[in-house]
Amino acid sequence: MPTPKVSKVDLIQAIQDEILALKESPLYEYRTTNGYFPVIGEGSVNATIMFVGEAPGRNEAKTGRPFCGAAGKVLDKLLEHVDLGRDSIYITNIVKDRPPENRDPTPREIEVYGPFLDRQIEIIQPRVIVVLGRYAMGYIMKKFDLELQLEPISKAHGKAYATKASYGDLDIVTLYHPCIAVYNPNNLANLKKDIEILKKYEK
Repeated sequence: MPTPKVSKVDLIQAIQDEILALKESPLYEYRTTNGYFPVIGEGSVNATIMFVGEAPGRNEAKTGRPFCGAAGKVLDKLLEHVDLGRDSIYITNIVKDRPPENRDPTPREIEVYGPFLDRQIEIIQPRVIVVLGRYAMGYIMKKFDLELQLEPISKAHGKAYATKASYGDLDIVTLYHPCIAVYNPNNLANLKKDIEILKKYEK
């Protein structure tokens, strides 16, 4: 008898189960002490466009949902601007647990959680990965052999980089993290302009 094919949903669920039990994570104790949830990802497992942020904040850790706080409201405005629904894309972060005080993720945290993101990419097989912020940009561009094209996000934002994944052609689109419009609403116009690059990928 052939082995039954495991669904994408089941494969993502397996990642969630592993992260829930990930005691070797430097963020495990902080999560369990505070009654937080890991934030695995949300959206369509068949998405052609995948968004990758840096790490969950407090609202995300309380609910287990990515980008549901102030930065998430900005992201929703950006998606609406290019007629993308959350149900048609997949959203996740490199680090799946909240770092204390919303600080930047450490190299060790990225090292621990990065392989889970790698598996999500292989499961979903997006044609476009949109990186939100410099940590996501650095991780994804290095992963897909674009390290020599890395530049500060102040120069890279709004650009697309063509590369190859194990499953075929892939474009990496670099955007500022939506939080920059939380701190300064005047940045929203620039974010909207940058995300318009995704229109060329829409069917």
